Amino acid sequence: MDIKEIRRLVKLMAENDLSELEVADGESRIHLKRGLAQGAAVSVAPMVLGPAASPGAPVPQEAAQPTAPHEGLIEIKSPMVGTYYAAQSPDGEPYVEVGAPVSDDAVVCIIEAMKVMNEIKAECSGTVAEICVQNAQPVEFGQVLFRVRPA
Repeated sequence: MDIKEIRRLVKLMAENDLSELEVADGESRIHLKRGLAQGAAVSVAPMVLGPAASPGAPVPQEAAQPTAPHEGLIEIKSPMVGTYYAAQSPDGEPYVEVGAPVSDDAVVCIIEAMKVMNEIKAECSGTVAEICVQNAQPVEFGQVLFRVRPA
């Protein structure tokens, strides 16, 4: 494994907030672990979300009542950590698009994990309401890939 590959893996870990990663490719194997050293101090900076409301200012109605925009939709989640691909090949047609009907055994995407292409099936019937990830994006275990309106 060359230094460029190791840097790519470290960047992937940081982007996806992974604390540990192990990759084996033939006889090459690397185990990366990130986090605080024992005894290290943790400093927490305040997070600023936007301009503060003045005391006594009315709270916007949207913020006061949480909404459930995905209520009634079935979520298709990633069964593994890997890279999401919408099509079988870079120049191929996507398996599904928003508005496409899906059935239980319909392949909706591929997730590449350790150079193995894994076909992901819908395991539900309905119509694709939302695609939650972009092509070639790294995904986590349990991350929502699609939302399907049940048939």
